Amino acid sequence: MSSPLIIRNALYLGQAVDIAVRGGVVESVTPHEAARRSFPADTAVHEAQGLKIFPSFADCHVHLREPGYEYKEDIESGLRAAAHGGFGAVMAMANTNPVNDNASVTQSMLAKARATWPHGPRLFPVGAATVGLEGKQLAPMAELAAAGCAAISNDGRPVGGAELFRRCMEYARTCGLIVIDHCEDPTLAKDTHMNEGETSGRIGVKGQSVVAESVQAARDILLAEYLQIPVHLAHISCKQSVDLIRWAKERGVPVTAETCPHYLLLNDTELVNYSPMAKVNPPLRTPADVAAMRQALADGTIDILVTDHAPHAEHEKECTLDEAPNGISGLDSAVPLTWTLVRDGVLSEHDFIRRWCHAPAEIFNLPVNRFAPGDPADFFLFDPEERWVLTPDAMHSKGKNTPFLGRMLTGRVKAHWLGGVRVV
Repeated sequence: MSSPLIIRNALYLGQAVDIAVRGGVVESVTPHEAARRSFPADTAVHEAQGLKIFPSFADCHVHLREPGYEYKEDIESGLRAAAHGGFGAVMAMANTNPVNDNASVTQSMLAKARATWPHGPRLFPVGAATVGLEGKQLAPMAELAAAGCAAISNDGRPVGGAELFRRCMEYARTCGLIVIDHCEDPTLAKDTHMNEGETSGRIGVKGQSVVAESVQAARDILLAEYLQIPVHLAHISCKQSVDLIRWAKERGVPVTAETCPHYLLLNDTELVNYSPMAKVNPPLRTPADVAAMRQALADGTIDILVTDHAPHAEHEKECTLDEAPNGISGLDSAVPLTWTLVRDGVLSEHDFIRRWCHAPAEIFNLPVNRFAPGDPADFFLFDPEERWVLTPDAMHSKGKNTPFLGRMLTGRVKAHWLGGVRVV
């Protein structure tokens, strides 16, 4: 059990507040008292000195690589990166080895997280939609739900044909889980290494069209409308997809969607020098797509932000573009990167918190801190003005594979508490 804690003079949504914590939960949030009063001897007092305070964020799309690929990342290093990045909860995808398609794998992941860091970020495994992620036979979702999975996904691969996906949605609903779909038609995406467009044509690289994503998004939307079963669309990247999602929401279709910092801040010209660091799936799109993604995030068409944290070992990205694996390491840098959207006027501070915290909790039924009495005392202090360079040494993830390396970031997590226990 954590000791009583007082955070003094933190800035929450423009108001200076003092936050009292007892028993791991928020006891009270009151306007800041400039005159410091005495507190019981067992109470820890932290002077925030006007830094912003945010409820701990939830990253609903990460790849922690364990079991099976611990040379890229493991649960300990991934959770440490999450804590330093401002995340109190992470949802780990099932493309491990063995695949998380049964209760034994789920339970071993949860046990490792508890043993490694009892007070660290909460791990919520995502169970495989199909056995072995092969897209042929549905995984035992009831077993996965009982073991602790928070959602179902074949992420990294789409779920086979429409009939199988329909059965996947129906089965998941009976288990109280939502399906997260990786929107990609593999027949349109095969052997592609970047976005199909002017840049790919100029540098002679086979590109993936936006239709490879949007045709699958359209299928999922139509099934969700017909079945009236919620579906969540992963890492949306292009205007055509957000146009479909906006249309669906106007019709009342139960669809939610996510995007990542790189689809909001980078475009396909990052690959003009064949940089493996900028290779990701779905690929970085055109400047017009980036503008559409920013608008969709601002107007709520895109519900949440995620990192799609996909760490790789250094040698795996030190190769040619066609040989390099897809993926960007994102837990360490996502919050300051997306804080840019607040600075640029794309998001209000309120909506920034909602996209990273409250909306993910609502979609996936995660614990959340709204700074009400009894809420989990999960929060972090953030300096919105600190400027720092993203270097490999500044990252806590094993994976240093990010096109943002060497860039100046503005905003940094300065301290983080989970359940009232300081973890950063």
